[in-house]
Amino acid sequence: MLRSLFTAISGLGAHQKMLDVTANNIANVNTTGYKSSTVQFEDTLSQTLQGGGAATATTGGTDPIQVGLGVRVAGTALNFTQGSSQATGVTSNMLINGDGFFAVSKNGQQQFTRAGNFTLDNAGNLVTPDGAIAENTTGTPLNLVGLTNGSYVSWSIDSGGNINGVNSAGVTTVLGQIGVATFANPNGLAKVGDTAFSATPNSGAASIGAPNTGSRGSITSGYVEMSNVDLSQELTNLIIAQRGFQANSKVITTSDEVLQTLVNLKN
Repeated sequence: MLRSLFTAISGLGAHQKMLDVTANNIANVNTTGYKSSTVQFEDTLSQTLQGGGAATATTGGTDPIQVGLGVRVAGTALNFTQGSSQATGVTSNMLINGDGFFAVSKNGQQQFTRAGNFTLDNAGNLVTPDGAIAENTTGTPLNLVGLTNGSYVSWSIDSGGNINGVNSAGVTTVLGQIGVATFANPNGLAKVGDTAFSATPNSGAASIGAPNTGSRGSITSGYVEMSNVDLSQELTNLIIAQRGFQANSKVITTSDEVLQTLVNLKN
């Protein structure tokens, strides 16, 4: 059987995965805090027909003769560039200006997100739309029950993540501080759904601390970070994936015609 058939099949599969990743990016073009992904290809094992030879006193060296056997997806790379800012006017909504992630707790598991569309629940927790609770600078759930029991008449969040409550006498009290996590290798994080990530051995452990310290970004209240998907780039990738798929399909058709010619030789 012709090698080209199986080589082209690997190309079909790789470009189908590229199409899948591109489609997911386009689907999340308006998702708060979403980070786009790109597919990375690499060639597979090559069949060596002749090894390389060293030069001798009477002949020159020869290069190896190899035939490639296809392509595969080497990985998907996350793009952590900052998304655009959208004003909401909601005090509990936040975005991180720069590096870092909000640390949240969901069902006892620590997760990390760039989506800062938090709201206060009836127990005084800052929660994401799916119920994950924001954590403080020590990595423990942040509770602001004073904001829900009538102890304070107004509140705000400053650039350092400090949550300041003002009582009826005009006295300001710091009720807590939002924690921001950074990683040695953010690309090693694993997506877990709900626009959140979890740490992996390759990302390294989370370093949680105060916003605007070290490499951590500052906090802006009343805004959220939108998706960083570049729609023009994704539509271009869509065309590239489609044409790559079509080209590999053509290789299969051509290989089939070659086989058909061989079968008809006896006739």
